[in-house]
Amino acid sequence: MQDVKIEKAEKLGLCFGVRRAVKLLKEAVREHGEIETLGPVAHNRQLVETLAGLGVRSIERVDQAQGKALAITTHGTTPSVLGEIRAHDIEIIDTTCPIVRKAQNAARELADAGFDVIIFGQADHSEVKGLLGCTGDKGVAALSLRQMADWEKTPSRLGIISQTTQTRSAFTDFASQLVRMVGPKAREIRIVNTLCQVTQAQQQAAMSLASRSQIMIVIGGKYSANARHLVETCAPLVETHLVETADEIDSSWLSGKHHVGVTAGASTPDEVVDELIARLESL
Repeated sequence: MQDVKIEKAEKLGLCFGVRRAVKLLKEAVREHGEIETLGPVAHNRQLVETLAGLGVRSIERVDQAQGKALAITTHGTTPSVLGEIRAHDIEIIDTTCPIVRKAQNAARELADAGFDVIIFGQADHSEVKGLLGCTGDKGVAALSLRQMADWEKTPSRLGIISQTTQTRSAFTDFASQLVRMVGPKAREIRIVNTLCQVTQAQQQAAMSLASRSQIMIVIGGKYSANARHLVETCAPLVETHLVETADEIDSSWLSGKHHVGVTAGASTPDEVVDELIARLESL
């Protein structure tokens, strides 16, 4: 029988933006006692549950806030929501990822300069909602040109940016198609690379591992955009499964496999990755 090799991607798991947010929330808990966040700090159930045990509670709307401090999550939020929080005289603890902040600044600067802004991203994702808010009424979010079929504007100046966790190849394809569609009509087109380089490095590492593995296991939140993109990156190369916990591993997936690749979403805690490795080793 062949030995089974379980190999982790060279780069995986908690990114610096999420680690920074967790650090800020822990500091806030020590100062204020319990803390509320406007939505989950990141799209990972285990991380949210761990923080809840420390006194971090998630709410959905500003008017649900009961404390004197409210945390903005790593995905950021809109200027109008920030204004609403200030109107309630609530202290803002801003854990917005610095990479997301740069994307927000790019969206704002394009809109202020008179560009119509197209955001390559999932319109109902909290990060994209924040990016749209930074454009005023000059932003549209889409993942394909089909979603823009009813777009009636013929912009003379067009700015194109991306949700930070999208894949480079998908953003490049979308931007190229959009340029071909509006190029003859637009006087100026500006493309700003707002992709997170940490996320890109994790996707490249996952692709490299997938190319030499017989199966890939991606561990991350079911609603995590970056975890889904890791699956999309690996799936064309090898059988790939997304799990949220180690217990979701089906032993039948491993039948006949002697090289198992593992990667993890950018909001997946280290201990969750360790639990997955231990589970795979036990099987």
